[in-house]
Amino acid sequence: MPATITVPEGWAWVGAALLSTQFLLLGQTTIVGRRRRAAGIQYPQLYAEKAQEEASKEAKIFNCAQRAHQNTLENIPVIYTSTLLTAVYYPTIAAAACGTWVLGRILYTRGYITGDPANRNAKGGFIGSIAQLALLIGSVTGVYKMIQASL
Repeated sequence: MPATITVPEGWAWVGAALLSTQFLLLGQTTIVGRRRRAAGIQYPQLYAEKAQEEASKEAKIFNCAQRAHQNTLENIPVIYTSTLLTAVYYPTIAAAACGTWVLGRILYTRGYITGDPANRNAKGGFIGSIAQLALLIGSVTGVYKMIQASL
């Protein structure tokens, strides 16, 4: 049975915000590759071993870059889902929160790749968590409205 989907005004901004996550991931992938080469860590080794990390600042920075990237990959399904669910009723909020999350992830990564994991949130990376919370609230509210409308 065919169906027509009408998206709310402002949906293009949601698309732009979601697209920005691709550039975030591409940037993080590039950073990890550069840090891997600088540390001399060969594939398929996922992380530098503790002894490698202790012997080389570059190995420590590689581990931090790799962890920042993996943490983003762990969170991205939640971001996609919550952004889309929020956008059903609140596209501008969804786009702004997703874009803010991306900015937070950039700051998180920049802090993390200093080689000191404590810096991952010290340089503004925490704003990504605030944006993610906003998306959670927006998606719960949106789903509640959808359920309520179907009753």
